[in-house]
Amino acid sequence: MRHLLAATVLTLIASPLAGQSDQSIQAAVASITPEEIIRRIGVIAHDSMRGRATPSPGLEKTGGFIAAEFRRFRLRPGGDSGGFIQRYGLMRTELDTVNSMIAIGGAPPLRFPGDAVSGTGSREVHATGRAVLLSGGTLDPGSRQQLKLGGTVVLIPLAPEDPAGRNHPLVGALGALSSLNPAAIIYLTPLGDAQWQQRTAPARNPQLTPAWHSAPQGALVAPVLLVRNAAVRTALARAGIDLGARPPAAGPVRATPLDLTVSVTVKQRSVSAASAPNVVGILEGSDSVLRREYLVFSGHMDHVGVGTPDATGDSIYNGADDDASGTIAVVQLAEAFSRLRPRPKRSMIFLAVSGEERGLWGSEYFALNPGAPVTQMVANLNIDMVGRNWRDTIVAIGKEHSDLGATLNRVNTAHPELGMTAIDDLWPEEDFYRRSDHFNFAARGVPVLFFFNGTHEDYHRPGDEVSKIDGEKQSRIVKLLFYLGLEIANSAARPRWNPQSYREIVRPAP
Repeated sequence: MRHLLAATVLTLIASPLAGQSDQSIQAAVASITPEEIIRRIGVIAHDSMRGRATPSPGLEKTGGFIAAEFRRFRLRPGGDSGGFIQRYGLMRTELDTVNSMIAIGGAPPLRFPGDAVSGTGSREVHATGRAVLLSGGTLDPGSRQQLKLGGTVVLIPLAPEDPAGRNHPLVGALGALSSLNPAAIIYLTPLGDAQWQQRTAPARNPQLTPAWHSAPQGALVAPVLLVRNAAVRTALARAGIDLGARPPAAGPVRATPLDLTVSVTVKQRSVSAASAPNVVGILEGSDSVLRREYLVFSGHMDHVGVGTPDATGDSIYNGADDDASGTIAVVQLAEAFSRLRPRPKRSMIFLAVSGEERGLWGSEYFALNPGAPVTQMVANLNIDMVGRNWRDTIVAIGKEHSDLGATLNRVNTAHPELGMTAIDDLWPEEDFYRRSDHFNFAARGVPVLFFFNGTHEDYHRPGDEVSKIDGEKQSRIVKLLFYLGLEIANSAARPRWNPQSYREIVRPAP
């Protein structure tokens, strides 16, 4: 009798009350099908959505479709006023040319947009610091650790043969430079008068910006400006710098402190107001303690709208891969996890953001206004462009920054039936780690992985159509993400940062 009782207890411990049964897991995974992926991408990447620009009627329709799906899955609304939609404010602003200026030492102030233009969109800027001139170009982890740029104003000369900096490595490494906390970054350009007028034309017109950007506090990227050489040549010559003699960017980066103080002020005037949506659905965890912690799945539902027609006359930038594919991956995951019995131990947030193409706006707003403490978010798995390219490979950017990389490797090995290998970042020089929505979580202390299959010939072009999506391949990526999410949600321990990565990436709370 005692043996029978012990066996009964052991059976109860191993029952679905302690975890999901194989049958429940397989039923959930079976809901992730190529057909449903293609169908849903076809809805939000349809021509009628007009490219889902932020803001636009097509973006609003997309948000409504995703909210309806979350409601159908019986997720808990995580948006405003008991709904699934979280709205953030936008302003159309114009440059206040009277009160915007750059002062370098005792020289006459530089004016916008005749001498300088802000590359930080319409964000207001108030920054002062000692000038440091950067030359060379290679910013590897070793040289990055040697640079002491905190609180300085960084000056970077651009070469005459590349006056816009398109091929300058310190333009591509902007995110890495920002992580060193300079007060501002100024690129010095030899652009001629006609080129300068063309370059600054957009700055002369009203621009759209998030409402909270009227105050610079909490910005994750240092203010960036472009200044004409002609406007600063005299001031820099007094500090012993001859811009005409600067060598092209090459070799390891070198920092030269200058005996100059630089002050930057960029002011904006509000012209009109608008708003844009995020969509937030929450699956409550089943564990009485761990349900207070959250795993976040994210993808951006916006794209770039309607633009220049291609050779066929098509002007709608459908964004089927970028990022209808990632957005629908989030929707498929929400459906799969909602079918599990019992639910995962930790809660899950399924997040479709907008404004990514404008500058990670929606994810920034959510990270500042999450509805649950960011400190209770154990991980963010961000999904952007997973519907094309290689059949058997998915890049997981950020594996080296936390033990999420080891967890992913373990889960990947456990599921060879998926025929999908998650590999490390193939393009570290592109700094993709700081270029999608996960960075707004990482910078606030949440460990992240970014799933991305790279760009292609249709990137930000009208040819990014639903017909080119490989639904079967994407279904295997989504299944891998499901198994990874289940592992994270049920684990007793939270994911842990690599300490060095934490020091380099996470920013102090504003």
